[in-house]
Amino acid sequence: MDPKELQEIPFFAGLGKRELEQVGQWTDRVDVREGTVLGRQGSVAYEFFVILDGSADVHVDGERVADLGPGDFFGEIGLLEAERRTATVTAATAMQLVVVFGREFRAMDRELPQVAAQVREAIAERLARMPG
Repeated sequence: MDPKELQEIPFFAGLGKRELEQVGQWTDRVDVREGTVLGRQGSVAYEFFVILDGSADVHVDGERVADLGPGDFFGEIGLLEAERRTATVTAATAMQLVVVFGREFRAMDRELPQVAAQVREAIAERLARMPG
């Protein structure tokens, strides 16, 4: 992705030019249709998403637990903590997403500590809210 586009996304806003250029090499923009399952609970996690436009529903054990919209992100727990998806995320509307695949996400986790810290903070918050 273009680093200029990335700096407009709150998740990446605190990064400098060099970091944005690196993240740009690790990210792609994807469009999905309403109803697309972006991650299924229990399946192997392969990617991390940041929502640019649209909304998604999050279900755990069949129960709706959250709604996500622009600026929200998901997929990080499966990549960094659990290896498997902890929730099912479905596009509630047509969506535009930034996607980072697992290998690149792990490189981002190692090489950009400020992004890694933000992601790990979100993981801790989400795991604390999970039932059971």
